[in-house]
Amino acid sequence: MTTRYARRTRRTLQATGAGAAVLLLMSACSSSSDSGTSAASGSSSSPKVSGTVTVFAAASLQESFTELGKQFEKEHPGTKVTFSFGGSDTLAANITGGAPADVFAAASPKTMAIVTDAEDTAGTPVTFVRNRLEIATLPGNPDKISSLKDLTESGLKVVLCDKTVPCGAAADKALTAAGLKVTPVSYEQDVKGALTKVELKEADAALVYRTDVKAAGDKVGGVDFPEAADAINDYPIALLKDAPNPDAAKAFMELVRSAEGRQVLTEAGFLKP
Repeated sequence: MTTRYARRTRRTLQATGAGAAVLLLMSACSSSSDSGTSAASGSSSSPKVSGTVTVFAAASLQESFTELGKQFEKEHPGTKVTFSFGGSDTLAANITGGAPADVFAAASPKTMAIVTDAEDTAGTPVTFVRNRLEIATLPGNPDKISSLKDLTESGLKVVLCDKTVPCGAAADKALTAAGLKVTPVSYEQDVKGALTKVELKEADAALVYRTDVKAAGDKVGGVDFPEAADAINDYPIALLKDAPNPDAAKAFMELVRSAEGRQVLTEAGFLKP
């Protein structure tokens, strides 16, 4: 009896040991599988971006995009954002002419169409902000300008953007809607050029964007006018087809369209799309 009991006990212990070994093996496999799943999950996240992002952007975006560029570089160590600001038509012509760039942000769909018609964008451009015109005056508004009609007064030196650029096309649209004709002392190739004429007191007034008046601070005064509602510009942004750094370009565009980017743009005076 004692011998049979001892044998039975040994067999029970052996089976228990084997079972424990199987459980340990299964646990190890499960752990390995979980680890593999975690690794796979980590590898599926967006890749870390680096290198230079080249952005061609409308002159009116200079202050807000410069700020967003600094934020982008801070959030993505190892990156650098370089900008080329200017008239949207000139930038579009440079892009279709082969200038290397990753992102194009235009001040109107019409100028973006120059690039899309040449099939130089990757995907469909998206409107990210809107902008409206405002009259920039000398500080303190010494000429007492209070309406768009006041710009037709003789002796008043007014500057407009060229009609080929978005701010000029918008000004022409607003003046036409109001039935007014203004003879400017000069046509400028971008909105910053028009604003600078007033800042330097080379002109008494200019039709520019509200965002540019705000960015100028106390260097100019600003006068709203109702006809501006007839000439609001949509601003589209697009990834370019031959972007040298598409991953970083997409990340920058995501920042521009994020809540964080929207806050910077609205604080600058831009309207939500």
